[in-house]
Amino acid sequence: MTGEHLDIKKILSVLPHRYPFLLVDRITELVPGEKATGLKNVTINEPYFQGHFPGEPIMPGVLIVEALAQVGGVAVLSLAGNENKLALFMGIDKFRFRKIVRPGDQLELKVSIKAMRSNMGKGDAEARVNGKLVASGELLFAIASRDELKN
Repeated sequence: MTGEHLDIKKILSVLPHRYPFLLVDRITELVPGEKATGLKNVTINEPYFQGHFPGEPIMPGVLIVEALAQVGGVAVLSLAGNENKLALFMGIDKFRFRKIVRPGDQLELKVSIKAMRSNMGKGDAEARVNGKLVASGELLFAIASRDELKN
């Protein structure tokens, strides 16, 4: 692997997310502005498993997408000049879910930034468990200063 590695303390310094919505435990590869790979350890202690689904816990697909978006956020917010900004999730395209994610799984989350124009961008994202693809698609995002969101 190339690039930087980020532990949870460094992730918390880049992303504004906090429990229970922080869905990245470690960044194993980071090339600011280009790509990031992260890990999410899926445990039965996640609050969403209480209702999704009792007796048959399955990680909601929307949270897999959010975990990927957070990894993409680390990739773009780690770029010089984007400190203290926010990466806003603007949309998803061509997303497909291929396998169920359950407690005990470790999600490997990869996002490659494919286009950046001004404050908008697009990334290719994929999530794997034990090397098998569980979800993939395109993420659309915007970079905004925190002051822009105060209105």
